[in-house]
Amino acid sequence: MAMSVGAQEDEAVISTINTTPLVDVMLVLLIIFLITIPVVITTVKVELPKASNIATVTKPENIVIAIDADGNVYWNAVQVAGQAELMDKLSQVAVLDPQPEVHIRGDKAARYEFVGRVVVACQRVGIVKVGFITEPLRPGLV
Repeated sequence: MAMSVGAQEDEAVISTINTTPLVDVMLVLLIIFLITIPVVITTVKVELPKASNIATVTKPENIVIAIDADGNVYWNAVQVAGQAELMDKLSQVAVLDPQPEVHIRGDKAARYEFVGRVVVACQRVGIVKVGFITEPLRPGLV
């Protein structure tokens, strides 16, 4: 705001806002953004895989291994006595041509250790296709 320092009464008081400090601050911010944006945008160029949710088609030759919350393992709804029996069954199907897929249905409350044992068993006998069966999200739920 400007003020007149004189004895002249016919001059009007200047009541405009001095925008010079505002312009200075805006130019400084513009320079900061121009410098920092290329740093933020620069990333490693990679081609990300495209994901699609395809409904699983259960074939009769697929093997469904279920693991309940207590760690009990079920081979197509029949309980497996132990890890040795699971390895025997997996080694019998691993040599088939074409090799069946193994679908693991782990209970939400099961410890990952139980699921991990089944995955390791599949790897040891040479099962190539191992998948996890999950519940699809209902619309509106996150």
